Amino acid sequence: MSEVDNSPIKPADRVLRLPPYLFARINATKHALRQKGEDVIDLAMGNPVDKPPQIVIDKLCEAAKDMRNHRYSASSGIFNLRKEMAKLYQHRFNVELDPNSEVIACLGSKEGFSHMCLALMGPGDTAVVGDPAFPIHNYAIALAGGNVINVPLGNDEAFLERIANVLTHLYPKPKLIILNYPHNPTTLTVEPAFFDEVVKLAKKHQVAVIHDFAYGLTCFDGYNAPSFLAAKGAKDVGVEFITMSKGFNMAGWRIGFCLGNPAMIKALSTIKGYYDYGIFQAVQIASIIAMRHCEKEMDHQAEIYAHRRDVLVNGLHKIGWEVDSPRASMFVWAKIPQAHLNGMGTIDFSVKLLQGAHVAVSPGRAFGENGENYVRIALVENEKRLKQALKQIEIFLGKKPVKRTRPTRLK
Repeated sequence: MSEVDNSPIKPADRVLRLPPYLFARINATKHALRQKGEDVIDLAMGNPVDKPPQIVIDKLCEAAKDMRNHRYSASSGIFNLRKEMAKLYQHRFNVELDPNSEVIACLGSKEGFSHMCLALMGPGDTAVVGDPAFPIHNYAIALAGGNVINVPLGNDEAFLERIANVLTHLYPKPKLIILNYPHNPTTLTVEPAFFDEVVKLAKKHQVAVIHDFAYGLTCFDGYNAPSFLAAKGAKDVGVEFITMSKGFNMAGWRIGFCLGNPAMIKALSTIKGYYDYGIFQAVQIASIIAMRHCEKEMDHQAEIYAHRRDVLVNGLHKIGWEVDSPRASMFVWAKIPQAHLNGMGTIDFSVKLLQGAHVAVSPGRAFGENGENYVRIALVENEKRLKQALKQIEIFLGKKPVKRTRPTRLK
């Protein structure tokens, strides 16, 4: 028996309930290769490499020199920051929000989502989540002591019927529905009518909704992702999370927002009041400048991702992969031909691809059972690096193309 087994220090049940971290092998392999000096093209994580608008960086530097900004800030975010986000929602999505009661700033949407689950969920509570899903959508509920009911993901009436079936037949009735469009990892998108039906469903079954809108500002080809809050009655039943990480390339700044239902916002504010003293105020001030003056830069960044998407999708088609072209997000969701899997699961395949081609991707199985046979590829590198990654993948797979079906536009 090891020393760890004999230790009187034991993790809490909420930690022991967490499943194995399925990205661990990828991360360990990537680290080992880099320790050897190998050049790894990392397309596994949606971690932007492009810089934020220069005006935002300049404002951060200026605000950091003001000693008043180095004191504790408000855990809910300064008023002008919340007001600017309300203006953005009015302008982009035609949604009216009260900055005082319907907007709260978070240390990135992931922190906000996790604390919202802590504010709403407890032992015996249940949430319905599509599968595959961004891992925190499952893990935050487990950490809050709740249970997850996974249903096969979709973006249509059939998906909502699967959710309705759970709400109708499960006792006690689930407390939350977790949604995420544009979706991570699958890049599925929806039209406004979808959220109208979500609101009807939530009201009928007296269940709350959390919509993760992290990629709502990163859309292509004239598509504009609808806000859940634009649906009639949405603020009666739920909230939406949005972040500045993707559209403004501010991932490391850790700034996001929760918007919508005042009671849910208040619950989150209560939790955050106990946990943190707010975001560094210089970051908040710079973020105001981003929202106020950098809409063109944000739209240009989306165009950059669209060009990278085309390079990657076309390159994967040439080697026989089934890949639909996404309308939003910063990912491509690619189905691996069985001839390339050769009986492997996607986690083993992704590790071997990393070892052999020095290209890191995210195995679909890490996002849920229904992610098996797929990989998620991030559009975070420039076009030259993406072409190099495609070349290395093609060489590793033996250059033999695989017969594929005709590609379609992903919706």
